[in-house]
Order: sequence, then structure tokens, then C-alpha cells
Amino acid sequence: MKTIDMDDVAPSGDGDGGGPRGPRPTRPPGPGIQLPDRMTIATGCLGAAALGAVLVLGLSGNLGFVDVTDSEVAVKMNYLTGTKEVITTPGYKLYIPFAQGIFKLDRTPQSFLMEGTKSKSDNSAPLLTVRASDGSNFRFESLEIQYEILPEMADVIIEDSGVMDGFKRDWIRAYARSVLRDEFGRFSAVEVADPSSYTTARVRSTDRLNEYLAPHGIKIVQIITPKPRFDARYEEAIEERKVADQEVERLKQRELQLVQERERELAQVQKEKEIQWQELQGELKKIELEAQRQAIQITKEADRYKVTREAEGQQQLDRLTAEAEGLVAKYTKEAEGIRAKAEALEARGRVVVREALIEKLSRINFTLVPYSRDPMPKRLEHSDARGGVEELSGALQGGQQ
Repeated sequence: MKTIDMDDVAPSGDGDGGGPRGPRPTRPPGPGIQLPDRMTIATGCLGAAALGAVLVLGLSGNLGFVDVTDSEVAVKMNYLTGTKEVITTPGYKLYIPFAQGIFKLDRTPQSFLMEGTKSKSDNSAPLLTVRASDGSNFRFESLEIQYEILPEMADVIIEDSGVMDGFKRDWIRAYARSVLRDEFGRFSAVEVADPSSYTTARVRSTDRLNEYLAPHGIKIVQIITPKPRFDARYEEAIEERKVADQEVERLKQRELQLVQERERELAQVQKEKEIQWQELQGELKKIELEAQRQAIQITKEADRYKVTREAEGQQQLDRLTAEAEGLVAKYTKEAEGIRAKAEALEARGRVVVREALIEKLSRINFTLVPYSRDPMPKRLEHSDARGGVEELSGALQGGQQ
């Protein structure tokens, strides 16, 4: 399309016969309306487009950033790759609109309440009724389950329960009633009235629920159970049981008191006996010390007697030893003299024997018969009351030898 400026065309009926004329001189711009140039139009279009995009992103909630508070945990999802990133630190988090998204979950502790006859919210359910092991029924007027999500498993929670508050609506409601009925139903009506029994059931219920809910990123913090309520007949029986238990408890206290009194009396008796025992120990100690003193004295006296007797014995030994040595010397000399005589006798031989025989015979009185029976007698006999015959006979035999 071509725009023609009419000022450049001569009006019809001109004196030149209506033909075209040459260009006219440019006129200065007047005070009329000015049309925008092309750059201005393009900038305006881009600004309008950007404003529209911001409005669209604002309306869709995809502005490219999100504020994660301390009470929240977020999951950043990549729509192109399918990857997920769990964000547990608070602050502003950036993402690419339409290619990525950030979804937040409430990480504050939650309370699931079981009371009344119908549910009032995602975190509520009708009251819990349990059938006891003895066939009776009891109920909890208001039972509270406190739970929270596991922040590091926020991506699993979104996959299982969806975004926002889906986890509040599904998982506790699915498991709580059946698990609580199982654990509290293990006890009879009388047993469950004992606080220790339903404490055990509460702990076991917590463990089982955590076992079931942990794969879904939920953790049970605690279960708060009120006192169980029974039918009127069981309530009366329980009250009677309480009275009986109180009486039993009173008797136990009395028994404990008597036992303590007995212990005190035994302690008193033991203390008295301990004092007597210590006194006896003291007496025995004195006797023992006296006996030790006497033993020491006797030992010393025995030592003195021993020393005295040893000294006397040593003196006597020395004296007898000296006497023995003197006798040895004396008899040694005598023996040497006898040996010298024997050697001298041995040297002289038969002469000594004959001298001895002559000396012996010189002391004998002979009675001679005036005749001789044998001119060369070898044996002489005589009668002598002193036994001279035997001596003479012996001398002669010795000489022959």
C-alpha cells in the first residue's frame, strides 16, 4: 500500500491544463497530531506483552520465585527431566516458570483428633471404640495423635499424597483406628483401667504406626489417651475394684510399716549386740596383748636360759676338749714309749724272752726230785697253789715261739 501526499498533486482545472506539477516547497509542521514512529510502536508492544505475561504468571502463581518459611518444606520439580529437589532451608527460592515448579508442605506438628460422632476436618475422626479381650466394650471420649512429616521425605509425600494437605487427609485416618483397636483390645476391661496397661498399648501403637507411616514420610510424635470409659455396669465394677485396690494398697502400706518397724527393732538389737561384740572384742584384745606380753617374756627368759646353757656347755666342751687333747698327748707318748719298747724287744728277740723267763723263774720255788726222768727235759711241772705251773708253761711256750 502506497500513501500519496495530496499536496504534491495539482488540483484539476489549473491553467496548465491539469497536468502534474513539480514539487512544492516543504511547509513547517503545524500544531496538529503527530504519529509515533516504528521504534516507539515496537517498544510499546513489547511492554504490553511483558505486562500481560506478568499478569498471566501472577494469576497462575508462577512468578519464578517462592518464599519458603521456617514452618514449611518445599519440593522443586523439573517438568522436563522429572527430577525432584527437597528444600528444607527457609528463604526465597528461584525456579523457571512452566519448566519447573516449587510446591510447599506444612512441616509443623499436626494433631489428629478422634472424638464426637463424625469428622469435622482432615485431622479429625469419630471417637475410638474398642472391644476388650473379655468381650466388653470401652471407648476414649477424646484421643489425640500428634504427628509431623519427615522433611527429608517431602518428595515421597508429594508422590503419595499430592501437594498441599493431602497427607493430613489420608494416612493417619487409614491406619490409626485399626492399630489402636488391636493394641488396646489385647487387655481386658479390668486391665485397661490400669494406667500402666494402656501406657503399654500407647507405646506399642506408636511403634506400629511409625512402622506403617515411615515409608510415606510421616512420623508419630505421641499418642495422648484419656481415661477409658465403660458401660455403667463396668464403671461400677471398676469403682468397686478401685476401692478393693485401695484397701489392698492400704494393707500393703501397713505391711510395709510393720516391716519397717521390724527392721528398726532388728537394727536396734543388732546395734546393741554390736556394742557387746565390740566390748568382747576389746576384752579379747586385752587378753591377747597380755598373752603376747607373757609370751615375749617367756621367750626372752628361754633365750637367756638357752644362752646360759650354751655358754656352760661350750665351757664344758672346751674343758673336756682340752682334757681329751691332754690325754691324747699323754697316751700318745705312752704309746710311743710302748712302741719303742716293742721295737727294742723286737730287736733283742729271744734274749728278752729268756730274761723275762729267768726273772719269772727267779721268783718261783722249785722242789727238785733227786733223780732225773729225762736227761733233756722239755717240760717242767711243779705244784704251786698260786698257779705257778700255768705261768711257767705259758712262758716256755712263748719262748718256743
